Amino acid sequence: MRATVVLGVLAAVLATGTVRGQTTSYSYSDLVMQMLDPRAPAVLPADGESCKQWSSWDRASRYDEATGKYVNWDANGDGGGIIRKEDGFEVMAEMEGPGCIWRIWSALPQDGRVKIYLDGSDEPVVDLPFKQYFSGDTAPFNFPELSYALEKFGCRGQNLYLPIPYQKSCKIVAEKGWGAYYQFVYRTYPKGTSVPTFSPALVAQHAQLLGKVHRFFEEKMGELPPVYAGKELQTDGGRLVLAPGERQAMELSGPRAIVAIKGKVSVGDDREDQMAAMRRVTLSIWWDGQSQPAVWCPVGDFFGTAPGVNLYKGFLTGMTEEGGYAYWYMPFARNAKIEVRNEDDQSRTIDYEIVSMPLDRFENLGYFHCKWHRDTFEVPADRWPDWSLLRTEGRGRFLGVMLHVWNPVGGWWGEGDEKFFVDGEKFPSTFGTGSEDYFGYAWCDPHLFQRPYHGQTMTQNNKGHQSVYRWHLVDNIPFHTAFDGYIEKYFKTEDKGTEYAVTVCWYLNGEGQDAYEPVPVEQRHGYYVKRPAIAGGFRILNEPMGNVQTQDMRHFGAGKWTRDDHLWWTDAHPGHVLEVAFLAERGGKHKVGVILTKARDYGIVQLSVNGQKAGEPIDLYNPEVIRTDVIPLGEFDLQEGENVLTIEIVGANDAAVKAYMFGLDEVVLEAAR
Repeated sequence: MRATVVLGVLAAVLATGTVRGQTTSYSYSDLVMQMLDPRAPAVLPADGESCKQWSSWDRASRYDEATGKYVNWDANGDGGGIIRKEDGFEVMAEMEGPGCIWRIWSALPQDGRVKIYLDGSDEPVVDLPFKQYFSGDTAPFNFPELSYALEKFGCRGQNLYLPIPYQKSCKIVAEKGWGAYYQFVYRTYPKGTSVPTFSPALVAQHAQLLGKVHRFFEEKMGELPPVYAGKELQTDGGRLVLAPGERQAMELSGPRAIVAIKGKVSVGDDREDQMAAMRRVTLSIWWDGQSQPAVWCPVGDFFGTAPGVNLYKGFLTGMTEEGGYAYWYMPFARNAKIEVRNEDDQSRTIDYEIVSMPLDRFENLGYFHCKWHRDTFEVPADRWPDWSLLRTEGRGRFLGVMLHVWNPVGGWWGEGDEKFFVDGEKFPSTFGTGSEDYFGYAWCDPHLFQRPYHGQTMTQNNKGHQSVYRWHLVDNIPFHTAFDGYIEKYFKTEDKGTEYAVTVCWYLNGEGQDAYEPVPVEQRHGYYVKRPAIAGGFRILNEPMGNVQTQDMRHFGAGKWTRDDHLWWTDAHPGHVLEVAFLAERGGKHKVGVILTKARDYGIVQLSVNGQKAGEPIDLYNPEVIRTDVIPLGEFDLQEGENVLTIEIVGANDAAVKAYMFGLDEVVLEAAR
């Protein structure tokens, strides 16, 4: 391979490396420019630097030091958790400085005011209705590309990316009526670091610079970050034609830094062909003679979306008609080996660019790592439903993930929170409020959106493929000995066929441990198949309208339902039909009964057994959520093994909320005499 590869790479010089432990001063301009600078996270973290999150997570989840077990780890009432109530306000966050808030998010900000107090002042520097933090038109946050409601882009969720620094302390309180769900992501700098104290006047003084960030995000997304303007760039590119099983590599000599990788795999409009090609062609990069690649990823996932070709533009990654791009900063001291491999069963043509630039010195910088994996690490039973995103040891920074979800039977897959354990923490210093919240949107919304640092680039209405990403540029998470990151996965593969695949990026020192090995090609494509779904212990036989899932019923009384759960059918309407299997140990005539759930939003259903109508319609309305006694359906001839219970929604009680829900706990059989 001559100076070419399935990508194009741009490299930049990081002018100076920060020496660990060195006292540092950041101006507000320094902080603002980090929003456009992929180089900044490459500097390994100094002792005392951290990035954490205050959020409204359910405080029922806890770690029991006496037993070493995690208790209520799947608690899911994440909308209103606070630190405490004080003087008529709810305390949302409090932290010691020097530090900086980098990200604020909410699912439902309302008119109640949220106040930010800095450095011990009795007067808040920000005192606004919470919803105006995200309106894009209210000072000091009047930059629509930094303060935005995703409703503007066809989705839902509210985000603010704008630095709010403080020297000594920060306290955030809310008055009644502020809304529901919040996240505040903040960085703490080493003691002795000097930062300005945020104020509306400080923003006004830097309005031109913030406007520059705003305009780049608005007008130039997908272009090389502006920090490389005027730098000495070297571009290597060309075309590769790789036969099945063929690989080609090139090397760059250092010290240099790669700052962008671009590439296009030639595929047609056939969706299956796109999906196969983008998973079977891979990129590997070794830094400075490493024995294992620090970068190994299918090319589509490396560009931040999957499966196949999904067009979008973000600040660090994107995929356009011209191909994919990745603007990560990738420094190295001596050499970089870049390899493209075709593990498809047909030849693939790849156009690429690699752009790099000289590096003054490789000092106190981390190596860029990027790995794709599925179900790599299991967790103990008390840690369910945690699903591992990244487990690594050493010193570095977590940069975020692209998550590809295969959810074949539908329903909301993303109820789970992110949990990031840093440097051996027993309780995570980042504890989220929901998967979509982590990715910056809200309310299970399946609509596409693309923002500089996060997006939903592929959707099949939460049933089928979903692709979401969030890159932590300004809110990267430093670690000094280890990082152990998870996102909850409530939909079990064995129940609903739901599968996760993740592309995770991070910086790591040369002595750090990266345990991720390349994934065999047969495990990268074609695993997303429809499996027989199971809900509440019952196998689903048809593909019903709406969503069928297992619902935990402990909230309505532990021990009342047979397994503390039931089959829950939602989002269906009159005329829709669900078929489930139940087992008979012996064939012959049986008395058949069912134990169901009743509630104010449940419907009226007609049941049938093996195609035979079972009595009259059953009205499941009740003002409270209850488990019924056995409801007899009659006598039926059953076969040994699987039989079919059919549920048809036929209406709802006049007093019911017209949601037409259905819940099945048990099918009860008694041999007839």
